[in-house]
Amino acid sequence: MSEPRERRTRAVVDVAHARTFEDLVRDEAPRLFAALRLLARDRLEAEDLMQEAFLRVWERWDRVAGMDDPVGYLYRTALNLYRKRLRRAAVVLRRAIAPNQPVDAIAQVESRDAVLRALATLTPRQRMSVVLTELLDYSSAEAAKVMGINASTVRVLASQGRATLRREVDDGEG
Repeated sequence: MSEPRERRTRAVVDVAHARTFEDLVRDEAPRLFAALRLLARDRLEAEDLMQEAFLRVWERWDRVAGMDDPVGYLYRTALNLYRKRLRRAAVVLRRAIAPNQPVDAIAQVESRDAVLRALATLTPRQRMSVVLTELLDYSSAEAAKVMGINASTVRVLASQGRATLRREVDDGEG
Protein backbone atom coordinates (compact mmCIF):
# COMPACT_ATOMS: atom_id res chain seq x y z
CA MET A 1 0.00 0.00 0.00
CA SER A 2 1.02 3.61 -0.30
CA GLU A 3 2.02 5.92 2.53
CA PRO A 4 -0.54 8.32 3.94
CA ARG A 5 -0.60 11.54 1.95
CA GLU A 6 0.53 13.64 4.94
CA ARG A 7 3.68 11.57 5.47
CA ARG A 8 4.61 11.74 1.76
CA THR A 9 4.06 15.52 1.73
CA ARG A 10 6.21 16.02 4.83
CA ALA A 11 9.01 13.92 3.31
CA VAL A 12 8.91 15.99 0.10
CA VAL A 13 9.04 19.21 2.13
CA ASP A 14 11.98 17.90 4.20
CA VAL A 15 13.91 16.94 1.07
CA ALA A 16 13.11 20.28 -0.55
CA HIS A 17 14.51 22.15 2.47
CA ALA A 18 17.56 19.92 2.90
CA ARG A 19 20.74 21.91 2.43
CA THR A 20 23.13 20.65 -0.19
CA PHE A 21 26.88 21.00 -0.07
CA GLU A 22 26.65 23.43 -2.99
CA ASP A 23 24.23 25.57 -0.95
CA LEU A 24 26.69 25.60 1.95
CA VAL A 25 29.55 26.69 -0.32
CA ARG A 26 27.48 29.37 -2.05
CA ASP A 27 26.07 30.77 1.21
CA GLU A 28 29.14 30.58 3.46
CA ALA A 29 32.20 31.02 1.22
CA PRO A 30 32.23 34.86 1.30
CA ARG A 31 31.80 35.03 5.09
CA LEU A 32 34.27 32.24 5.78
CA PHE A 33 36.84 33.86 3.49
CA ALA A 34 36.40 37.23 5.22
CA ALA A 35 36.85 35.65 8.64
CA LEU A 36 39.91 33.67 7.58
CA ARG A 37 41.36 36.72 5.84
CA LEU A 38 41.25 38.63 9.11
CA LEU A 39 42.67 35.72 11.09
CA ALA A 40 45.44 34.74 8.71
CA ARG A 41 46.18 38.31 7.55
CA ASP A 42 47.01 36.91 4.11
CA ARG A 43 44.59 36.53 1.19
CA LEU A 44 46.26 33.46 -0.29
CA GLU A 45 46.50 31.71 3.06
CA ALA A 46 42.82 32.48 3.71
CA GLU A 47 41.83 31.06 0.32
CA ASP A 48 43.88 27.93 0.94
CA LEU A 49 42.39 27.44 4.41
CA MET A 50 38.87 27.97 3.08
CA GLN A 51 39.36 25.44 0.26
CA GLU A 52 40.81 22.87 2.61
CA ALA A 53 37.96 23.36 5.11
CA PHE A 54 35.35 22.93 2.38
CA LEU A 55 37.18 19.84 1.12
CA ARG A 56 37.14 18.27 4.58
CA VAL A 57 33.44 19.06 5.00
CA TRP A 58 32.71 17.64 1.54
CA GLU A 59 34.58 14.42 2.38
CA ARG A 60 32.31 13.98 5.42
CA TRP A 61 29.16 15.50 3.89
CA ASP A 62 27.06 12.37 4.51
CA ARG A 63 27.53 12.95 8.28
CA VAL A 64 27.78 16.75 8.25
CA ALA A 65 24.53 17.25 6.30
CA GLY A 66 22.60 15.60 9.12
CA MET A 67 24.15 17.78 11.85
CA ASP A 68 22.15 20.47 13.61
CA ASP A 69 24.73 23.08 12.59
CA PRO A 70 26.79 22.21 9.49
CA VAL A 71 27.94 25.84 9.26
CA GLY A 72 29.39 25.63 12.76
CA TYR A 73 31.19 22.45 11.78
CA LEU A 74 32.62 24.22 8.72
CA TYR A 75 33.91 27.15 10.80
CA ARG A 76 35.30 24.86 13.47
CA THR A 77 37.10 22.85 10.78
CA ALA A 78 38.55 26.03 9.27
CA LEU A 79 39.69 27.36 12.66
CA ASN A 80 41.27 24.01 13.55
CA LEU A 81 43.16 24.07 10.25
CA TYR A 82 44.32 27.64 11.01
CA ARG A 83 45.55 26.63 14.48
CA LYS A 84 47.31 23.57 13.05
CA ARG A 85 49.14 25.77 10.55
CA LEU A 86 50.15 28.20 13.30
CA ARG A 87 51.63 25.36 15.33
CA ARG A 88 53.52 24.00 12.31
CA ALA A 89 54.81 27.46 11.42
CA ALA A 90 56.01 27.98 14.98
CA VAL A 91 57.98 24.72 14.84
CA VAL A 92 59.53 25.66 11.50
CA LEU A 93 60.46 29.12 12.80
CA ARG A 94 62.07 27.72 15.92
CA ARG A 95 64.19 25.39 13.79
CA ALA A 96 65.14 27.89 11.10
CA ILE A 97 65.33 31.22 12.92
CA ALA A 98 68.41 33.26 12.12
CA PRO A 99 69.57 36.44 13.93
CA ASN A 100 69.41 38.63 10.81
CA GLN A 101 66.41 37.41 8.87
CA PRO A 102 65.42 39.48 5.83
CA VAL A 103 62.32 41.62 6.15
CA ASP A 104 59.21 40.14 4.50
CA ALA A 105 58.10 42.70 1.89
CA ILE A 106 54.56 41.32 1.79
CA ALA A 107 54.23 41.70 5.54
CA GLN A 108 55.34 45.33 5.25
CA VAL A 109 52.69 46.06 2.61
CA GLU A 110 49.97 44.40 4.64
CA SER A 111 51.02 46.19 7.81
CA ARG A 112 49.88 49.48 6.27
CA ASP A 113 46.30 48.56 6.77
CA ALA A 114 45.33 49.83 10.21
CA VAL A 115 42.73 47.18 10.89
CA LEU A 116 45.07 44.33 10.17
CA ARG A 117 47.78 45.92 12.29
CA ALA A 118 45.39 46.28 15.18
CA LEU A 119 44.16 42.71 14.80
CA ALA A 120 47.73 41.46 14.68
CA THR A 121 48.29 42.70 18.24
CA LEU A 122 45.65 40.32 19.53
CA THR A 123 46.34 36.77 20.56
CA PRO A 124 44.97 34.20 18.12
CA ARG A 125 42.18 33.29 20.54
CA GLN A 126 41.27 36.96 21.06
CA ARG A 127 41.32 37.50 17.30
CA MET A 128 39.09 34.46 16.75
CA SER A 129 36.68 35.65 19.44
CA VAL A 130 36.49 39.17 18.02
CA VAL A 131 36.05 37.97 14.44
CA LEU A 132 33.34 35.46 15.34
CA THR A 133 31.37 37.76 17.65
CA GLU A 134 31.89 41.14 15.95
CA LEU A 135 32.37 40.38 12.26
CA LEU A 136 30.21 37.28 11.91
CA ASP A 137 27.66 38.25 14.59
CA TYR A 138 27.88 34.94 16.41
CA SER A 139 26.61 34.87 19.96
CA SER A 140 29.19 33.99 22.58
CA ALA A 141 27.58 30.54 22.88
CA GLU A 142 27.83 29.95 19.12
CA ALA A 143 31.42 31.20 19.02
CA ALA A 144 32.26 29.00 22.00
CA LYS A 145 30.90 25.98 20.17
CA VAL A 146 33.03 26.77 17.10
CA MET A 147 36.17 27.41 19.17
CA GLY A 148 35.62 24.51 21.57
CA ILE A 149 35.71 26.66 24.72
CA ASN A 150 33.22 28.07 27.24
CA ALA A 151 30.93 30.97 26.29
CA SER A 152 32.26 32.97 29.25
CA THR A 153 35.82 32.52 27.92
CA VAL A 154 34.71 33.84 24.52
CA ARG A 155 33.20 36.93 26.21
CA VAL A 156 36.41 37.55 28.18
CA LEU A 157 38.64 37.08 25.11
CA ALA A 158 36.44 39.31 22.95
CA SER A 159 36.37 42.00 25.66
CA GLN A 160 40.16 41.89 26.00
CA GLY A 161 40.53 42.00 22.23
CA ARG A 162 38.21 45.00 21.87
CA ALA A 163 40.09 46.83 24.64
CA THR A 164 43.39 46.17 22.87
CA LEU A 165 41.92 47.36 19.56
CA ARG A 166 40.69 50.58 21.22
CA ARG A 167 44.17 51.21 22.64
CA GLU A 168 45.76 50.58 19.22
CA VAL A 169 43.35 53.00 17.52
CA ASP A 170 43.93 55.64 20.20
CA ASP A 171 47.73 55.24 19.94
CA GLY A 172 47.55 55.49 16.15
CA GLU A 173 45.57 58.75 16.30
CA GLY A 174 47.71 60.42 18.93
